[in-house]
Amino acid sequence: MATNEKVEAQTPAEGETPRNVSVAKTEKGVWDKYAGVIACGAGLFSDGYLNNIIGPVNTMLKRIYPGAFANSSAQANVSSITFAGTVLGMLFFGYTSDHFSRKWSLFASTIIIILFATLGTGSYGAGGSPNGLVTALVVYRFFLGIGIGGEYPAGSVGCAENTGELKEGSRNKWFILFTNVQIDLAFFISAIVATIVVLATGEGHLRAAWRICLGIGILPPLSLLYLRLKLQEPEAFKRESMAKTKTPWLLVARYYWKRLTIVSLIWFIYDFSAYSFGIYATDILSNLLGEEAPLWKSLAWNILINFFYMPGCLAGAFVADMPKMGPKKTLFIGVMLQGVIGFIMAGCYPMLSKPENVAGFTVVYGIFLALGEFGPGDNIGLLASKTCATGIRGQYYGLAAALGKVGAFAGSYALNAIQEAAGDDKIAAGRNPFFVASALAFLAGGLVLLLPHIGQDTIDAEDVSFRAFLEENGYDTRKMGLGVESDEESVSVEREDAK
Repeated sequence: MATNEKVEAQTPAEGETPRNVSVAKTEKGVWDKYAGVIACGAGLFSDGYLNNIIGPVNTMLKRIYPGAFANSSAQANVSSITFAGTVLGMLFFGYTSDHFSRKWSLFASTIIIILFATLGTGSYGAGGSPNGLVTALVVYRFFLGIGIGGEYPAGSVGCAENTGELKEGSRNKWFILFTNVQIDLAFFISAIVATIVVLATGEGHLRAAWRICLGIGILPPLSLLYLRLKLQEPEAFKRESMAKTKTPWLLVARYYWKRLTIVSLIWFIYDFSAYSFGIYATDILSNLLGEEAPLWKSLAWNILINFFYMPGCLAGAFVADMPKMGPKKTLFIGVMLQGVIGFIMAGCYPMLSKPENVAGFTVVYGIFLALGEFGPGDNIGLLASKTCATGIRGQYYGLAAALGKVGAFAGSYALNAIQEAAGDDKIAAGRNPFFVASALAFLAGGLVLLLPHIGQDTIDAEDVSFRAFLEENGYDTRKMGLGVESDEESVSVEREDAK
């Protein structure tokens, strides 16, 4: 089950494409290779924007409807319901991306995002009822989550497979730049958008401001529609797909259960901290600045917090491609350092929580977030997409990512519960979440050591290894791939291989 063996490329006979020839040998133009990476991965910008913008929107809605929103479960529901839809979308599109098409699964998810982002922007309760408005927003964001869910098993998986066609030594970097970096860039942009919109409309017009903030989220998926319509299926998927044959579930489980469990747990831990802290960042800053501070001020500080995602994720992208590092070591270093910073922050929280020290809080908190992106943020999706074979990659990735989103869903409720359990003790309410997040970071670091090394040729090597395992256990692999060989062609290939 090693994933770092070097795949020996063989020269194919005329009209023949042997299974053990690297997908990097595919005859494509440079733009065609990079276009597939961009079209598949960049949609995660929508995920980052639409998930992060709900933090400022939540804060606005609490000020507009203090009775119907601030003192009810609506706040947690609006924040978290997208994650529930995302889990469903990951599982559904994980199946369709493996059994039907990467391209059309991704296109369908894009349409869903555009539709329900639009409906969410126009949310309205019967007779102008605040409760009705919040209910409508919750429903629309659930279905929005389903569309976002498709970006992971269809988009990220397609992105990983397309990077296999790029130059060796840059594949991990390009995957990260068009997946996690897109999410983090969207976090940063959403913080800027919220601040500008509130300043432009004024705090007396927050009813318009929150709708504008959500409406801008319609633009990113719209911009990708054309590229996704022109997208081709990745070469690895064309070769190794099980869309036209029966998936041997028992053999798949036997081969991958341990690896999938580890990847899923790491993703759960990462999302538990990353998304819950991101959603509540505006509230945390509001508490530090005081209730009398204008909303734009907490939103402006939020820009700086979200800026720290960028150096973390960009550094991780390049370190993950360094010969002596790779995704596994980068992830390990990131989570361990994050755990250390988290405990330091918890210990110093009584001092950092003072309004006059908000700048110090923001910097230390930003470093905490940056390390999370340097390690698991950048590399957990990479590990999920490259520690399994192409034929079941969508479902494998979808399951791991779904458990990660369960962590995000749980984290948003857990953080709220931890803060409420502290009662009137504001120091404990702010400090205790960092104790929990740091302890979980150390646990994730231990789990990372159980995963295999990820090399530049991992996608090819994993496909060869899994195919050999299936054949050893009596599974007929001749029908794998989108083009089914005839018996005569199969015999011919077998004879050539035997020579």
